[in-house]
Amino acid sequence: MFLTIHSFIQTWENESRSTQRILDACTDESLKQEVTPQDRTLGRLAWHIVTSVHEMMSRTGLEFEAAEHDSPVPATAKEIAQQWAQASEALVQAIRTQWNDSTLLEEREMYGMQWANGLTLSILISHMIHHRGQMTVLMRQAGLKVPGVYGPAREEWSEFGMEPPAV
Repeated sequence: MFLTIHSFIQTWENESRSTQRILDACTDESLKQEVTPQDRTLGRLAWHIVTSVHEMMSRTGLEFEAAEHDSPVPATAKEIAQQWAQASEALVQAIRTQWNDSTLLEEREMYGMQWANGLTLSILISHMIHHRGQMTVLMRQAGLKVPGVYGPAREEWSEFGMEPPAV
Protein backbone atom coordinates (compact mmCIF):
# COMPACT_ATOMS: atom_id res chain seq x y z
CA MET A 1 0.00 0.00 0.00
CA PHE A 2 1.30 3.44 -0.87
CA LEU A 3 1.42 6.02 1.92
CA THR A 4 2.84 8.94 -0.08
CA ILE A 5 2.02 10.34 -3.50
CA HIS A 6 5.74 10.66 -4.17
CA SER A 7 6.42 6.95 -3.63
CA PHE A 8 3.52 5.97 -5.86
CA ILE A 9 4.60 8.28 -8.69
CA GLN A 10 8.19 7.00 -8.53
CA THR A 11 7.02 3.39 -8.75
CA TRP A 12 4.35 4.13 -11.35
CA GLU A 13 6.74 5.97 -13.65
CA ASN A 14 9.19 3.05 -13.60
CA GLU A 15 6.52 0.40 -14.15
CA SER A 16 4.70 2.50 -16.74
CA ARG A 17 7.91 2.85 -18.77
CA SER A 18 8.32 -0.93 -18.71
CA THR A 19 4.75 -1.39 -19.87
CA GLN A 20 5.33 1.16 -22.62
CA ARG A 21 8.37 -0.81 -23.84
CA ILE A 22 6.31 -4.02 -23.97
CA LEU A 23 3.47 -2.30 -25.82
CA ASP A 24 5.87 -0.60 -28.23
CA ALA A 25 7.34 -4.01 -29.14
CA CYS A 26 3.95 -5.37 -30.27
CA THR A 27 3.01 -5.42 -33.94
CA ASP A 28 -0.39 -5.22 -35.54
CA GLU A 29 -0.18 -8.88 -36.57
CA SER A 30 0.90 -9.99 -33.08
CA LEU A 31 -2.26 -8.55 -31.53
CA LYS A 32 -4.12 -11.63 -32.81
CA GLN A 33 -1.87 -14.08 -30.91
CA GLU A 34 -3.88 -16.26 -28.57
CA VAL A 35 -3.29 -19.12 -26.15
CA THR A 36 -6.68 -20.65 -26.91
CA PRO A 37 -9.82 -19.31 -28.59
CA GLN A 38 -11.40 -19.02 -25.12
CA ASP A 39 -8.69 -16.70 -23.76
CA ARG A 40 -7.73 -13.09 -24.39
CA THR A 41 -5.54 -12.34 -27.38
CA LEU A 42 -2.35 -10.35 -26.98
CA GLY A 43 -4.21 -7.29 -28.26
CA ARG A 44 -7.05 -7.77 -25.81
CA LEU A 45 -4.61 -8.16 -22.90
CA ALA A 46 -2.76 -5.02 -23.96
CA TRP A 47 -6.01 -3.07 -24.20
CA HIS A 48 -7.17 -4.44 -20.84
CA ILE A 49 -4.06 -2.98 -19.21
CA VAL A 50 -4.79 0.39 -20.83
CA THR A 51 -8.48 0.52 -19.90
CA SER A 52 -7.96 -0.79 -16.37
CA VAL A 53 -6.26 2.46 -15.38
CA HIS A 54 -9.45 4.47 -15.77
CA GLU A 55 -11.79 1.64 -14.76
CA MET A 56 -10.10 1.08 -11.41
CA MET A 57 -9.15 4.62 -10.57
CA SER A 58 -12.48 6.21 -11.47
CA ARG A 59 -13.98 4.07 -8.68
CA THR A 60 -11.93 6.14 -6.23
CA GLY A 61 -13.49 9.38 -7.47
CA LEU A 62 -10.34 10.42 -9.32
CA GLU A 63 -11.25 12.31 -12.49
CA PHE A 64 -9.18 12.12 -15.67
CA GLU A 65 -9.51 11.33 -19.35
CA ALA A 66 -8.47 7.87 -20.51
CA ALA A 67 -9.85 4.98 -22.53
CA GLU A 68 -13.02 3.53 -21.04
CA HIS A 69 -13.22 -0.10 -19.95
CA ASP A 70 -15.85 -1.06 -22.54
CA SER A 71 -14.26 0.74 -25.50
CA PRO A 72 -13.35 -1.49 -28.46
CA VAL A 73 -9.81 -2.79 -28.88
CA PRO A 74 -7.95 -0.59 -31.38
CA ALA A 75 -6.86 -2.21 -34.64
CA THR A 76 -3.23 -1.16 -34.33
CA ALA A 77 -0.50 -1.76 -31.79
CA LYS A 78 0.62 1.84 -32.17
CA GLU A 79 -2.78 3.15 -31.07
CA ILE A 80 -2.81 0.89 -28.00
CA ALA A 81 0.69 2.10 -27.08
CA GLN A 82 -0.33 5.73 -27.57
CA GLN A 83 -3.44 5.26 -25.44
CA TRP A 84 -1.27 3.75 -22.70
CA ALA A 85 1.03 6.78 -22.70
CA GLN A 86 -1.97 9.11 -22.49
CA ALA A 87 -3.70 7.14 -19.70
CA SER A 88 -0.51 6.84 -17.67
CA GLU A 89 0.28 10.54 -17.87
CA ALA A 90 -3.34 11.54 -17.16
CA LEU A 91 -3.37 9.34 -14.06
CA VAL A 92 -0.21 10.91 -12.67
CA GLN A 93 -1.47 14.44 -13.34
CA ALA A 94 -4.83 13.68 -11.72
CA ILE A 95 -3.20 12.27 -8.61
CA ARG A 96 -0.83 15.24 -8.36
CA THR A 97 -3.69 17.75 -8.60
CA GLN A 98 -6.58 15.98 -6.89
CA TRP A 99 -4.98 13.99 -4.05
CA ASN A 100 -2.55 14.42 -1.22
CA ASP A 101 -0.91 11.89 1.08
CA SER A 102 -3.92 11.74 3.40
CA THR A 103 -6.17 10.86 0.44
CA LEU A 104 -4.28 7.57 0.17
CA LEU A 105 -5.76 6.46 3.50
CA GLU A 106 -9.37 7.16 2.47
CA GLU A 107 -11.39 4.05 1.73
CA ARG A 108 -13.66 3.48 -1.25
CA GLU A 109 -15.86 0.60 -2.36
CA MET A 110 -13.89 -1.54 -4.80
CA TYR A 111 -15.46 -4.68 -6.20
CA GLY A 112 -17.60 -5.29 -3.12
CA MET A 113 -14.84 -4.49 -0.62
CA GLN A 114 -13.46 -1.40 1.09
CA TRP A 115 -9.96 -0.49 -0.12
CA ALA A 116 -7.80 2.42 0.91
CA ASN A 117 -6.79 4.49 -2.12
CA GLY A 118 -3.14 3.64 -1.45
CA LEU A 119 -4.04 -0.05 -1.66
CA THR A 120 -5.92 0.50 -4.90
CA LEU A 121 -2.81 2.10 -6.40
CA SER A 122 -0.71 -0.86 -5.30
CA ILE A 123 -3.18 -3.34 -6.76
CA LEU A 124 -3.33 -1.34 -10.00
CA ILE A 125 0.43 -1.78 -10.39
CA SER A 126 0.33 -5.48 -9.49
CA HIS A 127 -2.51 -5.99 -11.96
CA MET A 128 -0.48 -4.29 -14.72
CA ILE A 129 2.59 -6.40 -13.95
CA HIS A 130 0.51 -9.60 -13.94
CA HIS A 131 -0.95 -8.96 -17.39
CA ARG A 132 2.36 -7.65 -18.73
CA GLY A 133 3.85 -11.04 -17.87
CA GLN A 134 1.07 -12.80 -19.77
CA MET A 135 1.74 -10.53 -22.72
CA THR A 136 5.42 -11.45 -22.88
CA VAL A 137 4.57 -15.14 -23.25
CA LEU A 138 2.19 -14.37 -26.12
CA MET A 139 4.78 -12.08 -27.65
CA ARG A 140 7.31 -14.92 -27.69
CA GLN A 141 4.72 -17.20 -29.28
CA ALA A 142 4.12 -14.51 -31.92
CA GLY A 143 7.85 -14.44 -32.70
CA LEU A 144 8.52 -10.99 -31.24
CA LYS A 145 11.63 -9.87 -29.42
CA VAL A 146 10.59 -9.22 -25.83
CA PRO A 147 12.23 -6.26 -24.10
CA GLY A 148 13.85 -6.95 -20.75
CA VAL A 149 12.02 -5.46 -17.81
CA TYR A 150 13.73 -6.43 -14.53
CA GLY A 151 16.88 -7.56 -16.29
CA PRO A 152 17.94 -8.42 -19.81
CA ALA A 153 15.73 -10.54 -22.03
CA ARG A 154 17.35 -13.50 -23.79
CA GLU A 155 18.19 -11.43 -26.86
CA GLU A 156 19.69 -8.61 -24.80
CA TRP A 157 22.43 -10.51 -22.96
CA SER A 158 24.85 -10.06 -25.87
CA GLU A 159 24.47 -6.26 -25.56
CA PHE A 160 26.15 -6.65 -22.16
CA GLY A 161 28.87 -8.88 -23.59
CA MET A 162 27.40 -11.95 -21.91
CA GLU A 163 25.93 -15.26 -22.92
CA PRO A 164 22.26 -15.83 -22.07
CA PRO A 165 21.59 -18.28 -19.25
CA ALA A 166 21.42 -21.93 -20.28
CA VAL A 167 17.95 -23.26 -20.93
